[in-house]
Amino acid sequence: MMRVELTIDDGKSSALRRFDVARMYNLGSATRKAETAVAHQEEVAKEGIRIALDIPAPRIYPIATHALTTGAEAEAQSSHSSGEVEIVLLLADQLYVGVGSDHTDRALEKTSIPWSKQVTPNVLAPVMWPFEAMRARWDDCFMRSWVDGRKYQDVPVAAFLHPDDVLRIFRERVPGAPRRDVLIFCGTIVSLDKALGFGKRWEIEMEDPGAARRIRHGYDVVNLFDAIAEKFRVPIAAADRSIR
Repeated sequence: MMRVELTIDDGKSSALRRFDVARMYNLGSATRKAETAVAHQEEVAKEGIRIALDIPAPRIYPIATHALTTGAEAEAQSSHSSGEVEIVLLLADQLYVGVGSDHTDRALEKTSIPWSKQVTPNVLAPVMWPFEAMRARWDDCFMRSWVDGRKYQDVPVAAFLHPDDVLRIFRERVPGAPRRDVLIFCGTIVSLDKALGFGKRWEIEMEDPGAARRIRHGYDVVNLFDAIAEKFRVPIAAADRSIR
């Protein structure tokens, strides 16, 4: 169980609240059209990452809640990690929507996608919106990300499964999950240049044009091995002593 402090903004007022997160899940290939996800699958394949395409999309990865952060740093153990922008759903007293980054160790992802997502944090922007207050204009929203100041992604939320569909599929496929206090990261699609990005500064954004508002959050990647003198750094992988 993880407790987080979030600002809930309904468009008229905002308030700081505390929420318990009992379970957290990351989705993959959670797009409305299957072909939309293909470019991202090809993007990660270039890095030697193999998605379990025999499992029906969206693929569901359970993530331990201690990997959740709303902070401004993401600790990693190599320089080969990257983020992305995602819709995030919080099931609590009602449904809340926000934006996050499923930061991932791309070297470890070649071995195990779930493990790679566990060793780096799920970064959640510390502001969320009640979904019902914006349901009618949901498909008009956009998400963007930047890495080291370069725009990395720019995508309408309408490319992804509607929150109602995410929850329906989630209930069908994860019948053992609690009915509330659940956080769901809803997947991503290809970057603008169709290649995984790497860098030290990541920024994510969700824009609601109809209400002239946005959620923006940024974080810096800290490679924990950088503090250790190079000749004393233990290899990340026994088979590849070059990975740092």
